[in-house]
Amino acid sequence: MPRTPAEEEKLRGRLSGFKIGYDEGYLRGRLTILDGRPEEPLPVRNIHVMYVASGKGYPYSPLDDAVLYALQKLTTQVTITDVRQNLVELADAQRPDLVLVLDGMDLPLDQVAVLRGKGIKTAIWLTDDPYYTDFTVKIVAHYDYVFTLEKNCVEFYRGLGCPEVHYLPFAAHREHYRPTTGRSPVSRDISFIGSAYWNRVHFFREIMPELMSYNTVINGIWWDRLPEAPLYGERIEIGKWMTPQETAVTYSGSKIVINLHRSHIDEAANNNTLLIPAVSPNPRTFEIAASGTLQLCDARDDMGSFYTIGEEIDTFASPREMMDKIRYYLTHEEERRAMALRAFERTLKDHTYTRRLHKLLTLIYG
Repeated sequence: MPRTPAEEEKLRGRLSGFKIGYDEGYLRGRLTILDGRPEEPLPVRNIHVMYVASGKGYPYSPLDDAVLYALQKLTTQVTITDVRQNLVELADAQRPDLVLVLDGMDLPLDQVAVLRGKGIKTAIWLTDDPYYTDFTVKIVAHYDYVFTLEKNCVEFYRGLGCPEVHYLPFAAHREHYRPTTGRSPVSRDISFIGSAYWNRVHFFREIMPELMSYNTVINGIWWDRLPEAPLYGERIEIGKWMTPQETAVTYSGSKIVINLHRSHIDEAANNNTLLIPAVSPNPRTFEIAASGTLQLCDARDDMGSFYTIGEEIDTFASPREMMDKIRYYLTHEEERRAMALRAFERTLKDHTYTRRLHKLLTLIYG
């Protein structure tokens, strides 16, 4: 007996459900296998590093966790302190080989000079280039080694008389950012997590009705700047910093995560009087990829140095291009899934903090 139209529709729905479940299960299974692979061992150096945390609390504290974790795997001894402590007294007692400072905006520079005078190597890893170069320009020359996450700042700092300036973007901390391998408590088509800098507000306003026609949620602070925010209720969260673990679960439970960098031109938020442009990927680039999902990122000139565009992540140059790609990947599940898996595998191989700190120590010690 032939099926009625209602029965045909029910069958199609059931088969579609099976297909969605299979696709999701396959992705989670592959991510579990990749996530279970041990990280390639790196040499342990017989050195003592004093790590100076920013002292700024959240959202810098997760960076401290990541750097400290990597240092403890790569060196024989680590002493942790922060910018509020007397580093000279601590160094006299502990005798480190290297003092590594994160951010360093609030660290008295006379302490750095005394440490160098004692023959202790000093290094700073700047966290917010190029957005606060009005401040960093005053401190970089006081260190033996300067590490910046912005490629355009390398020659700028060398021009200030810093002989050892190196390009070292942040990475993904696997203890914080990893995929959900079971059933995810979050289920979204699209997520964006980040502060509502004005360039982001203007970008999203162009395509808000179309973007929010999908199961889209935006999280972060300052989104009351968006006039349309009240129209979408809880789907636009206002005024909350998410922990790394909450962020990773959200990324992993989203089919697509948007990564839209802040602008180097923002008089309200930046201190970048020279308007040094930003061409390098933000930390979120690596964290999204480490969470096992597809990333759509605004095109930055140096992005291709870290991921293969169109194979591991994809980029957009306008709101319209982003929406076109969202539509495409939400209807091409196998391509979306394959790209997420390739980005995840590349991140585990090349873009962990252990890798970054190994490079930092190699640049200092050979």
